[in-house]
Amino acid sequence: MSRPDDVGRRTSEARATRARRLRREMTVPERVLWYLLRDRRLARLKFRRQHPIGRYFVDFYCAAFQLVIEVDGRSHDDRGEYDARRQHDLERRGLKVLRVSNDEILDDPESIILGILGVVETDREGSRVRPEKQQRSLER
Repeated sequence: MSRPDDVGRRTSEARATRARRLRREMTVPERVLWYLLRDRRLARLKFRRQHPIGRYFVDFYCAAFQLVIEVDGRSHDDRGEYDARRQHDLERRGLKVLRVSNDEILDDPESIILGILGVVETDREGSRVRPEKQQRSLER
């Protein structure tokens, strides 16, 4: 019989396994955007991909600015209500959610980058960056 602490460990392991699988199975638009965001290429910001927040896995996450970037492809066409609930839940946690479409990434990646920088600059001007310890509690 499993102990209660084993359940949490199995859950964590399952989430880590799922995150790894999602990273391996990224769509072409997600790969394009990841290429632009990875290794602090964009304004030296650190982004994570397929990052777990609460019960969700977000496509990209920048902890310093509590920014979630969600890439919406054709699979999201019939999920409007679910996506709205999910976005509301993330925003309730104090996160900003930027939704971009596959087509936007493939057709005009520069506008996506400018949009991300716009969100970051707005935050910098409002000096809403939280200390790292507070960010970690949001990620759980």
